[in-house]
Amino acid sequence: MPDDRLIVALDVPNLVQGLDLTRRLGDAVSFYKIGLGMLTGGGLALANELKQEHGKRIFLDMKLFDIGATVEAAVKGLAQYDLDFLTVHGDPQVVRAAAQGKGDTMKVLAVTILTSLDRADLDANLIKPGDIHAITLERAVRALEAGADGVIASPQEAALIRALPQAQGKLIVTPGVRPVGAASGDQKRTATPGQAIADGADHVVIGRPIWQAANPRAAALAVLADLTQASENLDRR
Repeated sequence: MPDDRLIVALDVPNLVQGLDLTRRLGDAVSFYKIGLGMLTGGGLALANELKQEHGKRIFLDMKLFDIGATVEAAVKGLAQYDLDFLTVHGDPQVVRAAAQGKGDTMKVLAVTILTSLDRADLDANLIKPGDIHAITLERAVRALEAGADGVIASPQEAALIRALPQAQGKLIVTPGVRPVGAASGDQKRTATPGQAIADGADHVVIGRPIWQAANPRAAALAVLADLTQASENLDRR
């Protein structure tokens, strides 16, 4: 059975390139993320095709944020696509609205603090002073208490969130994951795939280090080997 802890981000321009990448990855990858960058390039059609015709799991990364009624309506509409994960911003009122519209199978994941942000970015956005890890933890608590099925957080906060009583039975999904030797790109709070899993993440999201590789399938298999090794090390503890 494919290891669905690896979620490959299909951060390519359109459906055609997305399908080409999934063909190259084949049965090595069973879970894909489709985000805003793909939305106007046929992202929902791609999500539906991968789900219905190829049996893949789908994470739709929309990071919804709006008034409650609009968020609830949007989530209800997206739930019709039989998606697995959907992101919303982690503000409690947004999470509560999304929880009302998600249906029985789709999981709503709350974004805490984007992994591309650091303290200087928070200052520019007028977000309260304090340590970025502590703020991420506080936002995670509030989102989980508001009804989120899990959170999106950097690998650097995964262990802290996993230790929360509110996180028991909840999902932690970590972007900002980079295999050893890969460039960090625009991510500022990163870790390796194995470290993220060891720190309590359920899924890791990786995009460019896989789809920009000369051999994307080999790159994906290397990540999966790292995840397996991390799990074996945890079992030996």
